[in-house]
Amino acid sequence: MSLNARRNRQLLEAAAPLLLQNERIELTSLAGVGSVSVRKQALTAAVVGVLSAGTVMATVTPRPMYIVLTDQRVLFFDGNRGGRPGKLLLNLPRPYVSTGGSKKAFLGLQFVTQLSVAGQEQGLKVTFPVQHRGDGPRFVGALPVTR
Repeated sequence: MSLNARRNRQLLEAAAPLLLQNERIELTSLAGVGSVSVRKQALTAAVVGVLSAGTVMATVTPRPMYIVLTDQRVLFFDGNRGGRPGKLLLNLPRPYVSTGGSKKAFLGLQFVTQLSVAGQEQGLKVTFPVQHRGDGPRFVGALPVTR
């Protein structure tokens, strides 16, 4: 399931002034973006558990971002604004972006991929949640595979 009509319209309105002449939008979605190691998640949960005497559990999650895939770029907008798309956070030229390590995760309810950006050592982990997991394979299929 893609974005609902209102969120999609808001995202298209946020992206419109940034589009280049003849640039076409191919996909819009919402995903968690970041690189958070399992070790960091476990450490955070353990520290919060100890400090709260086990009454509070915490998890470290990737930052929610709206994704606009165009025929020329991959744009990431802040998704932490009460659901409404926020400011542009990342603007990646599509020829420099590739994907790899794609798989279903969390009992098949999520779709996860690793984005590589040419010239950057650190990649981006993109996690499509259950309501948008169908967008994951479409997103990955539109980008070259990391070699």
